[in-house]
Amino acid sequence: MKITDALLGEHGAFYAQFDHLQDVVPATGGLALVQALGALLASSLEVHAKLENDLLITALERRLGTDEALLQVMRQEHEEIEGALSRLRLIRDLSEAQDLVLETVDAARNHFLKEEQALFPMAEEELDAETLVHLGEQWAEMRGVKVA
Repeated sequence: MKITDALLGEHGAFYAQFDHLQDVVPATGGLALVQALGALLASSLEVHAKLENDLLITALERRLGTDEALLQVMRQEHEEIEGALSRLRLIRDLSEAQDLVLETVDAARNHFLKEEQALFPMAEEELDAETLVHLGEQWAEMRGVKVA
């Protein structure tokens, strides 16, 4: 399996989580629960971003250089999303916490769209099929899944 297919599949799982958060966070009456929901999102997004950074973006940087604007934007947005969710545990106001989670979900959706419309097509164009499959194998190993 190509790395782009694996990461796109992860996006599909995240979209369901994003939908659920957008439904439940506004109606959640407790700060601790909103923070727990945000922490769960943060932990899964952090691993996803690390895999993208370490595997796909690093491979593209080897090919295109670290000055490639799209790759810089991807790394920066990963940091911004993670930073926003890490601030959640410091918030003491329910409404502010709800807003931060929902804003971060929106930011992540927009980021995923950029990946799907720009980063993944760039990878398909710039990296050969063998490299994409090898990166997919590394993804599977890091995720602890077996791909047939």
